[in-house]
Amino acid sequence: MHHNICQQRTNWNSLLLNSVNMITLTAVTMAGLAEESGPHGLALKVSSTLLFAAGTGILLIMSKIQPSQLVEEQRNAVRLLKQLKASIETRISIRTVTQNDVDEAMEKVLALDKAYPLPLLGAMLEKYPESLRPAVWWPRKKQTTSSSPAVRCGSKEGDRNNGWSKELENEMNEIIGVTKRKDAEDFVGLGNKALGLSKVLGISGPVLSGVAAVGAAFVGYGGPWGGLLAAMAGSMAAVVNTIEHGGQVGMVFEMYRNCAGFFKLLEETVESTLEEEDLGKRENGEIFEMKMALHLGRSLSELRDLADKSRTNGGSVDEFASKLI
Repeated sequence: MHHNICQQRTNWNSLLLNSVNMITLTAVTMAGLAEESGPHGLALKVSSTLLFAAGTGILLIMSKIQPSQLVEEQRNAVRLLKQLKASIETRISIRTVTQNDVDEAMEKVLALDKAYPLPLLGAMLEKYPESLRPAVWWPRKKQTTSSSPAVRCGSKEGDRNNGWSKELENEMNEIIGVTKRKDAEDFVGLGNKALGLSKVLGISGPVLSGVAAVGAAFVGYGGPWGGLLAAMAGSMAAVVNTIEHGGQVGMVFEMYRNCAGFFKLLEETVESTLEEEDLGKRENGEIFEMKMALHLGRSLSELRDLADKSRTNGGSVDEFASKLI
């Protein structure tokens, strides 16, 4: 369903973009012809005004729903649902599932549905927030308490450390510190710039088209200023619309929001893992370290070198943690 909606909204973006540009440029041509036709150009003037008004309405709708951003939301939903499907299949293949596994999978599905809703009315994500907030498509983890004595790092029972050590915990903390200070901060900054551009373009397009409609309505009155205003404002409205929706500024903003969410997920995963004092309940430390390296596109040695560099320089490094995004 998410894939089908993604295709539908891709068509929306291209069809609405081409349609509103054709409407606007046709109205500009009619306004120019009406100016030259004198008193016999009433039909052209009325048609031009109506076309500009219709174009303004379509631009308002496009600015409200941001079709390219809707496409990126559904594209992310498809990718994340495929990941969830693969993880469920893996779990089924390696052991017998329990009711807790079913509940956990359902929570993830519901969290995904909330993060990337299908309907537009009543559930659509806000397209112009005050600032970028990272996407959250995972359920909040509940901290469990154990009635048995917890095995802590550094205990003499090395076989029960489950691959964890104080050095590994410090390494994970350093890596997450780098992702927060470099990667996540960079994507949030870029996302806010894309958001600001989207706001300016989203307001400018309908305003220019509306001004062109007013100018077209006054063609033939008070000299050539009505036709000139309609031609200039209409042409600029077409340019703004092409930049906003042809350039898919909304999609760029959503991409940055999703990337910031990826690093937020890494941060929460590490923090929730390290908060679990019973090492037996944690994911194996060596596997966890390997997964972090894969998520960041690094080898284990590169991951450790980055943690050492961050520790040596007091958290200040000149590179990003991720080599993938």
